[in-house]
Amino acid sequence: MLSISRFLQKNQAVLVSRQLQRTLSPQTDGETRIAQLLKEKFPSATSLKVVDISGGCGAMYEVHIESNEFKGKRTIQQHQLVNQALKEEIQGMHGLRIFTDVPRE
Repeated sequence: MLSISRFLQKNQAVLVSRQLQRTLSPQTDGETRIAQLLKEKFPSATSLKVVDISGGCGAMYEVHIESNEFKGKRTIQQHQLVNQALKEEIQGMHGLRIFTDVPRE
């Protein structure tokens, strides 16, 4: 019979291994698709990062985008632009976190 401490050590190693595997793995299909749509909609974006924060199932994403197209717009307007660009994709999602910014000069 496995002791409790040995059981926890074994499962902790599996958890760390899975986290490391996700960190080292390439983008998921959903991340790639969303990044491509945003690159097309915001061609002057200087920074773009899309992360599947649902563990890889595609239910929830986090988007970080920096573009001159956001200049002069309030945060809500910037987020509305991103939502519009991803209108079709959003319908299949549980949630979307959006972080926008204007490049520093």
